[in-house]
Amino acid sequence: MVAVDDVSLAARAGAITAITGPSGSGKSTLLQLLAALDRPDRGRAWIGGVEVTRLGDRRLAALRRRRIGFVFQSFNLVPSLSARDNITLPVELDGYEAPAERLEQVAEQLGIADRLDHLPAQLSGGQQQRVAVARAVIAEPDVVFADEPTGALDDDASQALLRLFRSLADEHGHTLVVVTHDPRVAGWADDVLRMDRGRLVAHGGSSSEAPTMQLPSVAT
Repeated sequence: MVAVDDVSLAARAGAITAITGPSGSGKSTLLQLLAALDRPDRGRAWIGGVEVTRLGDRRLAALRRRRIGFVFQSFNLVPSLSARDNITLPVELDGYEAPAERLEQVAEQLGIADRLDHLPAQLSGGQQQRVAVARAVIAEPDVVFADEPTGALDDDASQALLRLFRSLADEHGHTLVVVTHDPRVAGWADDVLRMDRGRLVAHGGSSSEAPTMQLPSVAT
């Protein structure tokens, strides 16, 4: 079965790209392919000039740790680690220590500064979602991919998250690619793509700048 078929797109540095469409249209599959979490049967993808579809497992793992942040729809937090340790885990796995100021800044922006010492089981779904977002952005990666990042959040938390994403794009030049059903998220995006039955069927917004990634003709 073809989940993503004949797709060609470019996500701009310093911009938010939203991918919308009905359930089962291939949005999450496309996101995982772009983030190098899965390999396509055919086609190619680049991140910052690096063709990720040609990298071996070791180099691919290093690139994901250092240049990519991913917000999973199911959170994927380590149950035995505190929120603080979940957030800093990717940085520590790469042999670094997350700056305390950066951790506090992100936690404050997302409204979880008073929950950093709690285990995931002691957090609400929305708080776990925000921990997952903090983990994805703590190392200031070149590209942040997010799968339904506001799905478990109330209005206030959603607005805080979107302000953080907007800041990452506008002030730091990061690329954000977001799969969403939420019209509020699409409203904050610079480019909006719509998928249906594995294909891109609509594109709104400007893409005049040099692309950060491309993924032509991908099937899985």
